Amino acid sequence: MNPLRDLQTDFQSFLLRGDERMLARVTGSEKVSATRRLAIYYDAYRLRLIEALDSNYPVLHVWMGDEEFEKLGLAYLEAHPSSHFSIRYFGHRLAEYLAQAGDYRDRPWLGEMATLEWAMSEAFDAADDGAVSPDDLAAVPPQSWPEMRLTLHASVHRLDLHWNVTAIWNAIKQERTPEEPRREEWPQAWLVWRQDLKIYFRSLSVDEAWAIDAVRAHESFASVCEGLCEWIDAPNVALHAAGLMKQWITDGIVSKIVQS
Repeated sequence: MNPLRDLQTDFQSFLLRGDERMLARVTGSEKVSATRRLAIYYDAYRLRLIEALDSNYPVLHVWMGDEEFEKLGLAYLEAHPSSHFSIRYFGHRLAEYLAQAGDYRDRPWLGEMATLEWAMSEAFDAADDGAVSPDDLAAVPPQSWPEMRLTLHASVHRLDLHWNVTAIWNAIKQERTPEEPRREEWPQAWLVWRQDLKIYFRSLSVDEAWAIDAVRAHESFASVCEGLCEWIDAPNVALHAAGLMKQWITDGIVSKIVQS
């Protein structure tokens, strides 16, 4: 028997599930009953987790409004109790929950906004990889280019979004009235990353999105060029691929150039 561990287990069960076994361990008074004392912790725990959700999803919070966001937070907590030692990671399954829960799945734009904001949070917290310069790329000898591979910055995320949530995100951040949710005819590829302490995102053409995915899969420059031939004429594909790489380096999303 471990009395401290048992006490901690009972208290955790109360916070997560309202387990009443903890009542027997708390002494009430004439002013504050045992039930009321525990309720203070119960409510404070939930409010703190909703604050954590707000930190990770500030634009979603504004978009939904205080009352509905709090309702969402409590429902999400019930479905996915916090399981990480840091509440920074509470909410990592919110987009999944919004896509599946009966109260929200008929509004898929909410889940996509959560996907976008979580990618931003992860980009901000990513490791501080270095970034190569255009001069580093220019220094690669011509004979090494075919087998050259790039390593992308740890903060890089690639998203495919069906709804106009990036435009809505921008409007809310600028304190403007956002446009109505609108489903695009085709999914739009987006890149999210961090440069210094600032988060950036931009849309990608179909060929650039494919090339980013190929680089993340550690494909060589020659393989990237071969794949890009689906969109670019063969005589121009190497120059096009080199231009994409130069843009990525300018954006600060390339952390290493590997030469075989």
